[in-house]
Amino acid sequence: MNVEELRSICLSKKGVTEEFPFDAHTLVFKVMGKMFALIALERLPPQCNLKCDPERAVALREEYDGVITPGYHMSKKHWNTLFLESLPPDIIKELVDHSYNLVVAGLTKKLKEELSSL
Repeated sequence: MNVEELRSICLSKKGVTEEFPFDAHTLVFKVMGKMFALIALERLPPQCNLKCDPERAVALREEYDGVITPGYHMSKKHWNTLFLESLPPDIIKELVDHSYNLVVAGLTKKLKEELSSL
């Protein structure tokens, strides 16, 4: 999967915005103002960081050794870095969904209501 394909998947989700809050090379996707995906645009091979349940994060790192690693510059407990060209697209899409759903589940009641009305 390339960066544009990943970008399209992220933007297809309800309530998602994209921005560059850190620098001109790190594209961040947020749902209702909360980060769920980051793409390092200048890193080769292409990579992204996704939020992940801590237990699942460890299991994924073991199953995809060297292809899914602890989150680069992120909380190693809650974030994974994915090497996009080395993973099947269906796994990447599933993990984007997982990250998005984790963030939505943690939103306040008010933000969840706003999201549902979009």
